[in-house]
Amino acid sequence: MTTWWRVVLKEAAKRFPWLANVTLYGCLFAGGDLVHQLMAQKERMDWKHTRNVAIVAISFHGNFNYFWLRALERRFPGKSAGMVFRKLLLDQSFASPLATSVFYTGVSFLEGKEDIFEDWREKFFNTWKFLNFVLMPLYMRTAFMGCCAFLWATFLCFSRQNGDGTAGVALADSLH
Repeated sequence: MTTWWRVVLKEAAKRFPWLANVTLYGCLFAGGDLVHQLMAQKERMDWKHTRNVAIVAISFHGNFNYFWLRALERRFPGKSAGMVFRKLLLDQSFASPLATSVFYTGVSFLEGKEDIFEDWREKFFNTWKFLNFVLMPLYMRTAFMGCCAFLWATFLCFSRQNGDGTAGVALADSLH
């Protein structure tokens, strides 16, 4: 038996798909932070952190995923094995690293950290190494790491030569 609220939610998602998806995504993402805090048995909840996670999730992640998944489906329509593999490969090699990077840097920015890339360097950059072993065939692994190193070296050299070596200088300079 279908309950009234399921019908209402389904109709709202059909009528306002962007709003429904982005809002739900943001709530679930923030919920993940709450679950983590509860499981970590923190003495008290860090509501500011949950707020920051929600802001990043709603302002970027929900929107990015909403439009990204639609673009993937338009470019690779259907559910055949080949189409699903293409979508999965693109999602995991492009969208996932981008979204994870925005999470680390976005939350760090909202927390007012001086170096918003610190968490990204310490935690996420190792994800690139993991992706290298999982996604890349042996004959492409060095080239893949070279591409990652190129991006990282570009940032490091830019920030070192144009300021104090922090991401803030690189971002401020790139916005002008």
